[in-house]
Amino acid sequence: MKFKSELEQAIIATVQQEVVPALGCTEPVSLALAAAVARQYLGALPDRIEAKVSPNLMKNGMGVTVPGTGTVGLTMAAAIGAIGGDPNGGLEVLKQITAEQVALAKQMINDHKIEVSISDTEHILYSEATLFNADQQVKVRIAAHHTNVIYIEKNGELLFSKPCVVESENAENVFANLNAKDIYDFSLNVELEKIRFIQQAAILNSALSQEGLNQDYGLHIGRTLQKQIGKGLISDDLLNRIVIETTAASDARMGGANLPAMSNSGSGNQGITATMPVVVVARHVAAGEEQLIRALFLSHLMAIYIHSKLPKLSALCAVTTAAMGSCAGVAWLLTGKFEAISMAISSMIGDISGIICDGAANSCAMKVSTSVSSSYKSILMALDDTQVTGNEGIVEHQIDRSINNLCAIASRSMQYTDRQVIEIMVSKPKSL
Repeated sequence: MKFKSELEQAIIATVQQEVVPALGCTEPVSLALAAAVARQYLGALPDRIEAKVSPNLMKNGMGVTVPGTGTVGLTMAAAIGAIGGDPNGGLEVLKQITAEQVALAKQMINDHKIEVSISDTEHILYSEATLFNADQQVKVRIAAHHTNVIYIEKNGELLFSKPCVVESENAENVFANLNAKDIYDFSLNVELEKIRFIQQAAILNSALSQEGLNQDYGLHIGRTLQKQIGKGLISDDLLNRIVIETTAASDARMGGANLPAMSNSGSGNQGITATMPVVVVARHVAAGEEQLIRALFLSHLMAIYIHSKLPKLSALCAVTTAAMGSCAGVAWLLTGKFEAISMAISSMIGDISGIICDGAANSCAMKVSTSVSSSYKSILMALDDTQVTGNEGIVEHQIDRSINNLCAIASRSMQYTDRQVIEIMVSKPKSL
């Protein structure tokens, strides 16, 4: 397929929009940003905060550590966002917070000055923060995208409002007439200088991986597996290096490390999963700079392409689809053939389809390890000319039809799963 300049620009712009640095899990960070913007307009520290979020944002914010705070949950996200957040920081809103600000935020929480509840909203991704100081109050709403402020109100006066675009609308438009082979062809033929920016993903996520190997964050799965090599319980081979280095980055991210991840489709874990397997394999095969750049771009673009067929947040763990992106990048590094990519992604769909998202938490790193393991296993099968075939399950003989089948299940049938998961999570007794 020959790509017109307008389409080329749109594809690159989509990647630049979807692959951005993010400090901390993006759902609580979205609420922190709403609180930071509200504080900017309030002009003073709040006496109390009322926050409302969509069910999916509640699911993804309940169990994850807010970076730089050592504290889990949306109450901390709202508090520290209001006290120390940078309203112009986007997904890095919490980059400059201090220990003193964290202490103030914890005091607000201990004094029961923060209330977070579920909003009856049509938006899958929605956060609202209302800050109060004496007789002053400011309300800020974010919807559809993690940094998309759609509403600002102060003391009952509307200061700003804009229509809310449908989730993933831009990405859907870009990919409307493209298929997986087009994604492959574009990544291999686009002018190198136009996609060189993707190298930053390797830099940021590799630093996060190293941090996860240096300290015990979250479930410290990557670090645990690394220790087992020294004990002779697992081997120091390519599969385990992929799992260890990718999972360590997720450990650090979910455990509150004060380092940004390069995200993909609004998720740091998706960005990590689309990046680190490619970095590890590129190092293993001594790939040149251009090979690494194109493999990273192919990985991230394929992940965005697949995710564009999904809701922004859903009951399907999107790390699984991000791993299909890195599957493409790694398969290209090892074979240079689209056929291997097609076979491997088909096998992944036959393997890990339907893994549920039960909220952002330290256990996300487990799903990261499972997904990248499936990816590499599927690539090895393709190297032996073996794959899950179109005669089995939801896999079809054509890769895009298989992708569409997976995304249809996530977008439709798994809506019921999502509601059940959220119901279970919000009704669980608090830990003893």
